[in-house]
Amino acid sequence: MRYKSLLAVSALVGAGAVFAVGGSSGAKAENDPVYVVQDGRVDQHTFNGYRRYGESCHRCHGPDGSGSSYAPSLTESLKKMSFEDFSNVIVNGRQNVTKSQNNVMPAFGTTEDVILYLDDIYGYLKARSDDKLPRGRPKRLGDDS
Repeated sequence: MRYKSLLAVSALVGAGAVFAVGGSSGAKAENDPVYVVQDGRVDQHTFNGYRRYGESCHRCHGPDGSGSSYAPSLTESLKKMSFEDFSNVIVNGRQNVTKSQNNVMPAFGTTEDVILYLDDIYGYLKARSDDKLPRGRPKRLGDDS
């Protein structure tokens, strides 16, 4: 079911719980969100993920999830990161401190424009990561333009 994972994350966030799971398996779970790309066009959820990404993630992670000097490429990260691990980082944030750098991903667990559309954002980025969707604004299925 498309929103099974989202409902679990939303319930945890609403209850004030921290969403945490084990290490990355890289394997796609049965309940992972999906994307639809047909002839270069995407379904409404994937298109919405593109829009939400542009609103909340683009300024740090760069255009189309390709990374920037501030944050890593999400298209590369999702090649080995599960939906649960992705959700965990989005909800709780993450801090990666080394001798040469101090990277902080803020928590978005209470940001409705992100958390309510987590499946869509993941679907868009996963389509990009799987090389099923090129860079740029995707066209929607059913659009004639």
